[in-house]
Amino acid sequence: MVAGPARKAPPFSGAIDPFSSVAEELELVEQNLTRAIRSSEHTLTEIASHLIHGGGKRIRPVVTLLAFRNFGGKEVEDIVDIATAIELIHTATLLHDDIIDGAEVRRGKESAYKKFGLKATLVTGDFLFIKAFEFAGKFDDTVVQWTADACARLTEGEMLQGFFNRNTDVTFEDYLEIVKRKTASLFQTGARVGAYLAGASPSMVEKMDRYGMNLGIAFQMIDDVLDVVGHKEILGKPTGMDLRDGNPSLPIIFALHERQKAVTEAFECSHPTNEKIRQAIDAIGQGRAVQQAKSSSKDYAERADKVIKEIPPSLYRNGLKTLVQLIIERDF
Repeated sequence: MVAGPARKAPPFSGAIDPFSSVAEELELVEQNLTRAIRSSEHTLTEIASHLIHGGGKRIRPVVTLLAFRNFGGKEVEDIVDIATAIELIHTATLLHDDIIDGAEVRRGKESAYKKFGLKATLVTGDFLFIKAFEFAGKFDDTVVQWTADACARLTEGEMLQGFFNRNTDVTFEDYLEIVKRKTASLFQTGARVGAYLAGASPSMVEKMDRYGMNLGIAFQMIDDVLDVVGHKEILGKPTGMDLRDGNPSLPIIFALHERQKAVTEAFECSHPTNEKIRQAIDAIGQGRAVQQAKSSSKDYAERADKVIKEIPPSLYRNGLKTLVQLIIERDF
């Protein structure tokens, strides 16, 4: 892949589509992903393709690319490789998550776990982790360490979530710790590495680190809300999955603190019936939990937005700002 000439940024007044502003770079990421999942073992390629080409939004690569471009990054090949690595890591975790949760649906179609079985899906997840470090491993020690740290935090977050599975003692602070590690770490790493590879100052790299962390937290909080009040057609999976799996999402935690009996019973039950799930979702909707979760998401989105105001203005800064709004204003 050959880095093309730097594009002249158009005027940066007003909101812009963050995806369009890095469309050329995103296309290179897609090409990388397609090449990365090729294997002499056809099943590995088939399973990886099932998810990678199954409708992912590429939000993490977009954050990475925007951060890089915002600070004047020119070597497109480098940042495209890092964005590819981050998406491969994310995809690997989804494959493993579906195994852990026994998920039957992902992105509106049969999950890889359901279609291909546990063993093949597990090995494919490992395959994607390895492929990710083919891209990330060529950089300096700092980038490699940050990427490895993100992977370590992902696994720690998964273990912590497992500890609080169907545990009604879970607190908001426990939830934040899970989300910082399990979801926000890749947003944080992408934003941080993007700025670093562009040659941004240490203070600006730290600001992008904070932006990514807060954006990732807001993103997960809205995902949690959508699991309660969203539409299956938009989500690509049924609602109520967190209750079904016993995962402590934010609306569930707030509802547990309201001592809603239907929610407590469904959350504690190892195999809740569809009726139990329906009653619990109705109870959450009738209480304050959804509004509290939306308010929390808005709070973290505002923290991300505040960081954006501290970095130099550009087309790409506007893209980072708009991305915050797109995330918290997703369809309910």
